[in-house]
Amino acid sequence: MRIFRVDNPHTKPIWFWDRLIASINADNPDVIFLAEAFTSRPMMQALAEVGFQQSYTYFTWRNSKQELEEYGNEIAGPAAAYMRPNFFTNTPDILHSYLQHGGPGAFAIRTVLASTLSPTYGIYSGFELYEHVALHPGSEEYLDTEKFQYRPRDWDAAIEQGRSLAPLLTLINKIRREHKALQDLRSLCFHQCDNPNIIAFSKQDRDDTVLVVCTLDPHHTQEATVWWDLAAIGLDPQSLFSAHDLLTDTSWTWGQSAYVRLTPWEQVAHIVHVRQ
Repeated sequence: MRIFRVDNPHTKPIWFWDRLIASINADNPDVIFLAEAFTSRPMMQALAEVGFQQSYTYFTWRNSKQELEEYGNEIAGPAAAYMRPNFFTNTPDILHSYLQHGGPGAFAIRTVLASTLSPTYGIYSGFELYEHVALHPGSEEYLDTEKFQYRPRDWDAAIEQGRSLAPLLTLINKIRREHKALQDLRSLCFHQCDNPNIIAFSKQDRDDTVLVVCTLDPHHTQEATVWWDLAAIGLDPQSLFSAHDLLTDTSWTWGQSAYVRLTPWEQVAHIVHVRQ
């Protein structure tokens, strides 16, 4: 066992974690501690500063374009020097209303956002099967929570019947392994778009540049024009470039402005590798 999820570490003294993690990592530097702490920003940052290698975040509750951009800029800012965010789409305790009422499209959208905004992301068991029933209206608790019962699932049958997110998760994990830009946090840069229901951003790692455009609407088709800040990603503002969509394995030519059309039941996003 090399990874430990520590439940509510903010209820213990900071100095305790400082000493404990340092003593364990002195002999076992590959051991990772994840702080499962949904608390104030100063406390979450303090836990990261004293040694927690990964941190829970507020991503689960950030769903609008403004919320995502503000939070993305926050985690990619000065805090990135010591805090490594883990974007969980859901947890054993949290089933956000966006997933409760958004259908399969909502699950695909949150997968794309979590896996591309942050170098580290996570899902809780059952997410890939679109489990979305809450304990009662207004609750964020699962109705059939595994905290109190055993939940066997037929994963293979779900894939065969086309009611599993596993193929998308497999593809995105492959993309993440192959593109170092998605393993970076500080290069996160948001770009302008004329539709509040579509978000656009980029990431870079040396010669690897990835552009992401994702709908935030799990119910309707959305269209937009995106204005890429080409200078920010090292391109001539007047240049054209080859855009290769890693989700569909198709290519086209893009420039400073690009038209996109995204649908929650067909394609919720473009994850584009820039080929110069």
